[in-house]
Amino acid sequence: MNKTEKDSEKTIFEQIIDNEIPSHKICSSENFVAFLDNFPQNPGHTLVVPKKPYENISEIPDELLGEMMLLIKKLSSKIQEAIEADGIKLIMNNGKSAGQIVFHAHVHIIPCFDGDVDTESYNYADGEADEVAKKIHDSISK
Repeated sequence: MNKTEKDSEKTIFEQIIDNEIPSHKICSSENFVAFLDNFPQNPGHTLVVPKKPYENISEIPDELLGEMMLLIKKLSSKIQEAIEADGIKLIMNNGKSAGQIVFHAHVHIIPCFDGDVDTESYNYADGEADEVAKKIHDSISK
């Protein structure tokens, strides 16, 4: 269900898209933005978010969903290369019972390393997120 006029509060993703709160943006296009997750599982954990606030995968128009998946494909390989990860995990939670916390559709691109445990989280050291974002941005620009 799309936001109604009663739902006037912006999601955290809308605030990031509108530059109202800081983020480590990886890239932006007409329809999507990608930025580092504030609560990453690993360094380079990136979210790909449509700029329009579709709540879940069912609401994203087919053409945009195709465009989103092509962006995710491109970013996944570039993130894996930049972070020197052993693999990449893609996750999209749809609905509260599936673990969706922010009700604005998004896909997680999570770099994985041999020996990872799914329940672990990662905390960036001071300035590290800036360095990671730069590495990924540089990899995309190649």
